Amino acid sequence: MFTNKEINFEALKRKAYNGRWATLEDGIIPLTAADPDFRMSEEIENGIIEYIKDGYLSYGPFSGIPEFKKSVAEHFNIEKKGNFTPDNVLAVNSAAQGMFLIAKYVLSPGDEAIIFDPVDFLFKKTVEAVGGNIRLCAVDSVTGDIDFEMLVSLISPKTKMISICNPHNPVGRVYSREILKKISEIAVAHDLWVMSDEIWSDIVYDHREFNTYSSVSEEARKKSFTVFGFSKSFGIAGLRIGAVLCNDQELMDDFTEKSQFNSTIEGVSTLSQIAASVAIDRAKPWFNDFLTHLQHNRDLAHSMLGNSGILTPNLPEATFVIFPKIENGMSSDEFAQHVLKAGKVAVVPGSERWFGKGAEGHIRICFSTSREILTEGLNRLINSF
Repeated sequence: MFTNKEINFEALKRKAYNGRWATLEDGIIPLTAADPDFRMSEEIENGIIEYIKDGYLSYGPFSGIPEFKKSVAEHFNIEKKGNFTPDNVLAVNSAAQGMFLIAKYVLSPGDEAIIFDPVDFLFKKTVEAVGGNIRLCAVDSVTGDIDFEMLVSLISPKTKMISICNPHNPVGRVYSREILKKISEIAVAHDLWVMSDEIWSDIVYDHREFNTYSSVSEEARKKSFTVFGFSKSFGIAGLRIGAVLCNDQELMDDFTEKSQFNSTIEGVSTLSQIAASVAIDRAKPWFNDFLTHLQHNRDLAHSMLGNSGILTPNLPEATFVIFPKIENGMSSDEFAQHVLKAGKVAVVPGSERWFGKGAEGHIRICFSTSREILTEGLNRLINSF
């Protein structure tokens, strides 16, 4: 199902933007933006077709249609140790928008938010977009270990929020229940909000346990928001569908109202919500096969890079990106430019722009493609030196 012959490269060259096939010249293999090369499952396609057959695309409830809210709540409760009701779920236009709305709700201009370093650039961008200031807490760029001593030292009277990425992008770490509980204890001791980005929480390897943040303690349930999305697990990034979850219903109602999801100012396409709920309810067999394929690709990438003499790879516990360390003295940008020109393969440099200062000396490689494309891309990278 996930072989080269199943990939429609002509469609990708027309539709796959964000640093991928549609934005690069012919002949370049993109191992860049974290987006699958595979078409969505037939269950999702058929679910969309079924929904529009009667010809009506009417307004839905502004905060999300009942099917979507129910599916997301049950998904978190069954798969991620959650305890959410459908009313605890708000449909939003992507996980990225959810992160922005939370920052806007929690922070006033000049307030501080603590984020990891390295971490995906959206954490910094969404805080700065609302006038907040960033404090960077170091995490190990290989293991994802959090410097808790530093975390506590960064807290000031201006600090309002700790933002966590679990599983971690780009390191691929799954944070244990004990680590999340420690974060919750620090947050409650200093009366801080916690935002947990869990968009990668479906893609976890080796049957490792995943705990949604709010489930780990009573403290974690208070003053916390969880962000989720469907672009990684089900390949529907173009539908722009995500969710914000919060266990405190009064808090969720206030967040919904202040984020303008109580009128036609905001609200998510009903078609996108149907696709997401069908993904959860009917496409799990497809996803399970996809996850198996990804784990094989992870192991292949780890083996090839580990034998390259050029890069030292980490072994991601989750996500479909790998974050190897550069061993030949090049900077991240120099390395990425070299393999683009000499090897015709695109990777993401571990530069401050994308992941923060702590990412320097690494590159990020996406492996959510066919085994054939991945092998060719990694061979090109390695043989370009």
